[in-house]
Amino acid sequence: MGKVFELWLTCTGIFLLLCVPAVMSWGYEGHFAVCKIAQGFLTEDALTAVKALLPDYAGGELAAVCSWPDEFRKLMPWSTALHFVNPPDFSCNYKYCRDCHDSAGNKDRCVTGAIFNYTEQLQSGVHNLNSEMKYNLTEALIFISHFFGDVHQPLHAGFLGDAGGNTIKVHWYQNETNLHRVWDDKIIESSLNTFYNTDLSNLIHAIQRKISGVWFTDSLSWKNCTSNHVVCPDPTFCFIPSYVEETVVNLEFVCSLSVCDNISNLISVRDKADWNIIILHQSNHLLELLRPSAV
Repeated sequence: MGKVFELWLTCTGIFLLLCVPAVMSWGYEGHFAVCKIAQGFLTEDALTAVKALLPDYAGGELAAVCSWPDEFRKLMPWSTALHFVNPPDFSCNYKYCRDCHDSAGNKDRCVTGAIFNYTEQLQSGVHNLNSEMKYNLTEALIFISHFFGDVHQPLHAGFLGDAGGNTIKVHWYQNETNLHRVWDDKIIESSLNTFYNTDLSNLIHAIQRKISGVWFTDSLSWKNCTSNHVVCPDPTFCFIPSYVEETVVNLEFVCSLSVCDNISNLISVRDKADWNIIILHQSNHLLELLRPSAV
């Protein structure tokens, strides 16, 4: 069982945490949905190993603890930097050795560094099952499950100057908010209210049906590592982990644009930066992706 669990952590299974196109971080509901869907794809051995690490109150559900790192950072502010990485403004690329640090300049303190660290802890546990554990493997599992959601939210890899969109004021429908919160919370809230009668289980079932239906061809590649890469960032060569590539592509795409037109009338924008406008476009596109499929 240990070998299966190790492989799940390093490649195939961990990418099943990302079983939605352009998966993003959300609030509680989104993290719950991502982990709930992911657990359904685990092999029997991997599921047994995961359940063995979960706290009793989780009831065998990884989704039940997926938002715990957000609660933890309120008590332990040092962990806040582990939820994101901020490239320099308009750099349009990500380099681990340049960008992975906290506000005090401490290296390896960012979301990609955290994924590397907690994956190493779990792998260490797999190799030392019969010895005293140096790490809390339950915490490591929960952190990884959460951070893989975070790292695929474009504004968790947003520019430093606007704090990943937190200082960009926008209107989402009739509500004033900030760009970061649109992606963390507002898209999922709008989807639940508009399409699913506020029932999260209905949203999850709809996504599961799309994975086995209209998204099936695309989904075949989601659980494969690019170029046989695992989760480890290489600080020597500034290696870009494959799970960061989606966000890097977004950055490069935005920086290639000089003007953006046809903004949805659902949103009024005060800051006209190309990056922010494109992310707002993507927000509405994502909301449409979450619409139930026609029966």
